[in-house]
Parts: sequence; C-alpha cells; structure tokens
Amino acid sequence: MGHRLPSEPVLEPGSQREQEAMDADTAAAVPDGSTGTAPDSLTFIGTATTILRLGSFTVLTDPNFLHRGQRAYLGKGLWSRRLTEPSMQPVALPALDAVVLSHLHGDHFDRIARRGLDRSVPVVTTPAAARRLRQWGFRTEGLQTWARHAQQRGNETLSVQALPAIHARGAMGRLLPPVMGSMLEHAVDGRVRKRVYLSGDTLTGEHLDGIRERHPDIDVAVVHLGGTRVLRHTVTMDAVQGVDFLRRIRPRRAVPVHYDDYPVFRSPLSDFVDQATEAGFAAALSTPGRGETLAL
Repeated sequence: MGHRLPSEPVLEPGSQREQEAMDADTAAAVPDGSTGTAPDSLTFIGTATTILRLGSFTVLTDPNFLHRGQRAYLGKGLWSRRLTEPSMQPVALPALDAVVLSHLHGDHFDRIARRGLDRSVPVVTTPAAARRLRQWGFRTEGLQTWARHAQQRGNETLSVQALPAIHARGAMGRLLPPVMGSMLEHAVDGRVRKRVYLSGDTLTGEHLDGIRERHPDIDVAVVHLGGTRVLRHTVTMDAVQGVDFLRRIRPRRAVPVHYDDYPVFRSPLSDFVDQATEAGFAAALSTPGRGETLAL
C-alpha cells in the first residue's frame, strides 16, 4: 500500500486548487513552439542508440540492442564482443515515427533490431543500407547526401536531411560501408524550432565546414566518439577529433555517444570531456548514462 508524504497537499476532486494544479502541469508540458506535446528529449540506450522526441514525433537512432557478451559483426569477417548492456530492448520501445540509421554495421543495426523492430516504420538511411533493409522487408528511405525525407502531422513537420560523413580515408574507407550524418529539423507552422545533428560514424575534417555553412544554428549535436580502431585505422572520432568537431560545428549542446560499448572503442569518454572542458566547451556538454533522459 502506498503512503502519501506529509508535505503533499490533498486536492479535493473538482476543487479550484485541483484545476489550478492541472492547468500548471499542462502549461509546463508545452514546449516553445506550442505543439501541445511533452518537452523535446533524448533517451540514451547505449552505443549510438537513442530515442529522440521532437514535438509529437518519436525517432529511434542506430538501433543496437545486442546484450553484453554478444558479437557485433562488422563485415569482412570482423567482429567485436559487446562490453555493456543496453538500457532497453525493442519490445519496450514507444511507438515510432522513423528510424534514422547512419550505416549498416552490426553495432548500429543488429540481429535483435532486425527481428524486433516494426518493419512498417520507415528507416531513413544511406541508399546502400536501404537496399539491404528492403530485402529484409523493411520500409526504407535511402537518401543521397543533402537530400531530405519529411513527415507531416497537423501543423508539425519533421525532416531528416542526409549530411556528409567519412567513416575512414584511403583504402580503409573503400572497405567500410557508406555512412551519413543526419540533420533532424522539427518545425511548427513552417517555422523550425529545433535542429538536432546526428554525426554518424564520421571522422572530422573539411566536410564538417560545409555542414556548418548550411546549418549555422544547431541546437543539439549527438556526437559519435570512441576513436574506434579497425585494422590499425581510426574510423570514428577520438577525443582530439571530437573537440575539433565542436570547434567546426559549434552546437549549443553536445551529447557524446558511441564510446565504451565495444573493445574496438579505444578513446574513453573521460578524455573527450577533459579536452572539451579545457577548450572551453564544458557548458555545452551533456553526458547521460544509459537509460537516462535529457530534456532538449
């Protein structure tokens, strides 16, 4: 049997105080832009897997639900065994409007996702990944760089734009699957109220400057880190590159992901936080734990 704390006021049903409290709760739940929905948020599940809630839209990113100890297959006979446990499995997901997939690697779309996700939900991804996912029965939207996919609900629009990304350079780049970053824009009555940039598994470089030129006003950047090493090549940003990413993109807020889930991730989150703080970006950093939800 539950117990009410002594400090909690008792509100009589139908009383003026009850109505005032309900009105206050409703007002607090309406974000800027007045969509009438709960505040925008990001829930971190693990690796690069998040649930983004933007207005009335709910988006899943890079679904990796493997359990601790299971192998993620990376192609070309390569694999890595997961070190961590995700905070959620597909059965517990909310209703989704889209899945945004940066590329088709086993630590971004795994066999549990393949079995457990609703195949009628559009997967917005690279053309190469879209072709494979269609063969598995998924509804897909394969985007060339700078192309967009949009969904409309009442006076709200959610668009996903494919952005340039570089998983690796030279010969290693030709061995790895194509990858994309993504810009999610949520608009109400045609006016953009939130921009969320998903970096994807990219290295830093001049391609980021082109993104900054097109999108100088980014609210949140979800930054894939880890300094992943494959066959002696670095294929995701380490701490140094992550700080360079922040200098080039200049988001108001940065949320690091993809940093400790597999042994191939060699650059710890603490290195990035320390170097970003030293570079003056401490106020922009948010580092949620698995299962934690951030208001955006």
